[in-house]
Amino acid sequence: MQDEMGEEQRESNIPENVVYVGKKPAMNYVLAVVTQFNNGARAVTIKARGNTIGRAVDVAEIARNRFVTDTAVQKIAISSEEITNEDGTKSKVSAIQIILGR
Repeated sequence: MQDEMGEEQRESNIPENVVYVGKKPAMNYVLAVVTQFNNGARAVTIKARGNTIGRAVDVAEIARNRFVTDTAVQKIAISSEEITNEDGTKSKVSAIQIILGR
């Protein structure tokens, strides 16, 4: 897709109310969650895989207890996802999805 100046624009298939937790400090993701709620979102989904699951739980708790105190955990889902490594082998990784809602 191109904008009016002919430059290439990328479309993102990530829904707006989803925060993917990675290796950055937890407060970066807390800010993203708080921003979603301040922009009018009724619910925000926090997703993480593997070693970042603990950080995702921290993000949910910090956001819920310190910044957006009128939210509650609506649902927690755990699963395993199969990923393909760089060398072509497949491995299973744990995943978590935490839904905070007002």
